[in-house]
Amino acid sequence: MTVTDWYKQDVYDPNDNKIGQIKDVLVDKSGKIHSLVIGVGGFLGAGEKDVLVAFDAVQPTMKDRKMYLVMNTTKDSLKAAPGFKYDSDTTTWVPDNHSASNKMK
Repeated sequence: MTVTDWYKQDVYDPNDNKIGQIKDVLVDKSGKIHSLVIGVGGFLGAGEKDVLVAFDAVQPTMKDRKMYLVMNTTKDSLKAAPGFKYDSDTTTWVPDNHSASNKMK
């Protein structure tokens, strides 16, 4: 698989409802993907919240000869998860309710 199989792809719940879209793929220092940032909620980009989920929480499958990503959760559960924001000064994702000094490694 390639990063393009994940990045900017929609994520669905087990009932085939869209719950979000992958906004970023986070790689650790050894080169392994460890987390995904999923944008959830909002309308046309307004009011969207970015949440961090473990890479193995999203399961790839094939549907109509295309990669289809499924997560065993609901949109409401993701909306209730802690939010993150991208800090362009440090090029890291940080909790959206904390100062830049509490950076995610």
